[in-house]
Amino acid sequence: MTAVLIAVAALLALAAVFGAVLGFASEKFKVEGDPIVDQIDSLLPQTQCGQCGHPGCRPYAEAIAEGEDHNRCPPGGQDTVDSLTDLLGRDELTLDDEGAEDADIPKVAYIREDECIGCTKCIQACPVDAIVGAAKLMHTVIVDECTGCDLCVEPCPVDCIDMVEVKPTLQTWGWNRPAGIGERPDSRIEVVNL
Repeated sequence: MTAVLIAVAALLALAAVFGAVLGFASEKFKVEGDPIVDQIDSLLPQTQCGQCGHPGCRPYAEAIAEGEDHNRCPPGGQDTVDSLTDLLGRDELTLDDEGAEDADIPKVAYIREDECIGCTKCIQACPVDAIVGAAKLMHTVIVDECTGCDLCVEPCPVDCIDMVEVKPTLQTWGWNRPAGIGERPDSRIEVVNL
């Protein structure tokens, strides 16, 4: 029994020593992140869809901080582009939607379940796990989780996925507000103190 207690005490002592060393090392060798990258990343929608040409929102935020254009996020829409313009103090840009006329209209994926063959390629392509199903069985989309990134449409071999417009509900509908001060710099009136 004494040998077991000695072994347990030795393991606890080793754990305490290694914990102290790791705690010291984490403080001593801590890498400071760029705060502007964190601010940019917080404005992006975190869909990790890759439509901007980067593997996720954090790499895109780093690229924006290094000078890349900040208008390549279709899921974020023009509101995200405007927020990034305000944060960065750069020139106003329009959303780079690759010619899509309806890029600002929110959409979700819809799987025509009677045509689905259960290949799971759409599940693998979805960056937010909004598609559920199993191999050789029908799949469906969790509408509340879908970001409308459109990445599941192309891998589908039977073309049974459509992007449908999200209809406004009582919770999402609102008045279109007029552009406020600063939204129209060409019609801004300079204030002069007398």
